[in-house]
This record gives sequence, structure tokens and C-alpha cells, in this order.
Amino acid sequence: MSANKGWWVPPEGEDSVSEKFLRKTRESPLVPIGLGGCLMVAAYRIYRLKARGSTKMSIHLIHTRVAAQACAVGAIMLGAVYTMYRDYIKRTAQDAGEK
Repeated sequence: MSANKGWWVPPEGEDSVSEKFLRKTRESPLVPIGLGGCLMVAAYRIYRLKARGSTKMSIHLIHTRVAAQACAVGAIMLGAVYTMYRDYIKRTAQDAGEK
């Protein structure tokens, strides 16, 4: 039986989980921002759970989900706009400058 190291070790030649996360963060920086926003909204709404008043629990949870999804969709939209700017507008300006 092999020795249990207590943590998963990637095979030779593959990135570790942290290296892969950092690489993906550099490629698209708005994904962790969207994830962080989603977690912040969820944490805030859970904190405010006690002060919900006479609102039903299901309505409170639906509002929490919608707010968290809005953060994620907003980050995706910002990423798409940034990518379109980088790929089309900036590239077109560089191509016009080269000619």
C-alpha cells in the first residue's frame, strides 16, 4: 500500500491546483471578482437573515440567489466587453497604426 501524504499530488508535468488557479486568474481576471462578489452578497444576506422582519424565508433566499447571480452575470458581462475591446477595437487601432 502506498504512503498517504494527506493531500493530492498532481502527476508529473501537470500544474498544481494553486498554479492552475493563478494562471486562469491571469487569463481572465474578472472570474475571481465575480466569484468574490457572489460570496460577499451571500455572506451579507446570511448575516441579514435575522433582521428580515416578516419576510418569508423562501422570499429572502430567492432575493439572495438573485443578487448573487447578478454579481456573477455582471462580472461575465464586464469580461465579455473587455475581451471585445481588447480583441476588436484595440487590435483594429494597432493594425491601422502599422499601415
